[in-house]
Amino acid sequence: MNKRILLAKRPEGLPTADTWQLDIQPVPSIEEGEILVRNHYVSLDPAMRIWVTNARSYLPPVQLGDVMRAGTVGEVVESRDPRHPVGTFVQTWGGAQQYSALPGKQAYRVDPSLAPLTSFIGGLGMTGMTAYFGILEEGRIQAGETVLVSGGAGAVGSVAGQIAKIKGCRVVGVAGGPEKCRYMKEELGFDGAIDYKSDNLFKAVRRECPEGIDVYFDNVGGDMLDIALANLRMHARVLICGAISQYNEPVTQGPKFYLNLINMRASMKGFLVLDYASRYAEAAKEMAGWMAEGKLRSHEDVYVGIEQFHDTFLRLFSGDKHGKVVLKVLE
Repeated sequence: MNKRILLAKRPEGLPTADTWQLDIQPVPSIEEGEILVRNHYVSLDPAMRIWVTNARSYLPPVQLGDVMRAGTVGEVVESRDPRHPVGTFVQTWGGAQQYSALPGKQAYRVDPSLAPLTSFIGGLGMTGMTAYFGILEEGRIQAGETVLVSGGAGAVGSVAGQIAKIKGCRVVGVAGGPEKCRYMKEELGFDGAIDYKSDNLFKAVRRECPEGIDVYFDNVGGDMLDIALANLRMHARVLICGAISQYNEPVTQGPKFYLNLINMRASMKGFLVLDYASRYAEAAKEMAGWMAEGKLRSHEDVYVGIEQFHDTFLRLFSGDKHGKVVLKVLE
């Protein structure tokens, strides 16, 4: 049987347990050109909060009664596509369920001998790709620049900050609590850390970035974005990756200090990793090399049981996690 998480209703504010429904159906059959994947791990991401609304977005909303959209990694257990023989492992958009039947062309082969399987939906998956192309292609970072990363202990921010360090930048991360600040400095190698739960954010940014910010990699939006805008250097780049502080708010808080973009001849741009799909293999190869050399760490917080989907999802917004949130659904 196949346990699945379905979207039961559209939430208002922070999703409640009845937003989703656990459903059990027979394992699906496959047709020519398709594969059946036994999912081991499901990726949980803040963007899921956007996908369950009717708001206009870069992907169509998940429809009521449909399996919740999610990235997955798992093993091919039946195949009618010669590109993916039985026993191979693939990363794909399999949804929050234990088994996925889908066209083989939508799956990407992964090699679990190179890295833990969770890495392929973490540091070597969509999370890592977002950080890689965001900080290098969109951010155009240069050695010696100061990079500020909000959500610096999170899935994307931790990787983006480490890549900036590899490229010779001075990196400051923002996170909640002394343990996450310790993690950013001692384990990720960041040069500075700001605790948004206890620091005065404006003073802390001035303390850690006394000459201003060259690149701001934003994962949270809200007040943090405003403070970064007020502290830009000439020709700074502001990268809008996400705005997790705003996803559950009825009215989104917009930036107040955007006029400083004019003063500093700076730019602010949103980006999507989907635009770089043709280059994922290139990025994965380079990041895997950094991991092998000990220069890049990928941390996945793994929780167990598809029945724990909702409680695990809430960790994305409570901050009760380190790095990438992953749900093990294999029984």
